[in-house]
Amino acid sequence: MTDVGAPVTTPAKLRTIVLVVAALNLAYFFVEVSVALAIGSVALLADSVDFLEDTAVNVIIALALGLPLAKRATAGKIMAVIICAPAVAAAWQAFVKAGDPSPPDVPLLAITAGGAAVVNLTCALILARIRSHGGSMTTAAFLAARNDVIINVVIIAMAGVTAWTMSGWPDIVLGVVIILLNLAAAKEVWEVAESETLAARALAGEDPEDDD
Repeated sequence: MTDVGAPVTTPAKLRTIVLVVAALNLAYFFVEVSVALAIGSVALLADSVDFLEDTAVNVIIALALGLPLAKRATAGKIMAVIICAPAVAAAWQAFVKAGDPSPPDVPLLAITAGGAAVVNLTCALILARIRSHGGSMTTAAFLAARNDVIINVVIIAMAGVTAWTMSGWPDIVLGVVIILLNLAAAKEVWEVAESETLAARALAGEDPEDDD
């Protein structure tokens, strides 16, 4: 029987763990985005981007354990663009809802955010086992999952405010804040990928400043 408390150090084990976390995040992304669109919640739609972002980060970690630097950089840039797509969709929904700030379905909002908190907490606990074995990226993935739990709790609290005020503005305002955080995260993923592109050029003997 495998000792669950044993340190996880081999690349194969690390890759398996981060891919499991990526799969959990991707699965709940589809759940959250579906509910968000059904009830018209900007905050939930924006939060679904967090799940796509965490999917991307954990896939990049898995790729980092097996792909050459140049290919890893390309994958990172593709994932940064993918992250932006739902963020732009959430921004559009915030714009549309600002003209008609009707409140989303509060029970579904709170239940879905609660499910998101459970998934993020599960991922944080899984990643806590490897945060000191996979370098800075696994530590960043752990911290991101932990911080996402806090965002989910804030969304649940916002659901209470929505029920009290019967207004859609708390959902819109929180959604815009989350959108801005997600766009900043996508920018960071792109910058990491760009630095890896430059490093790959340097290792290949190319001039890193030569974009031709």
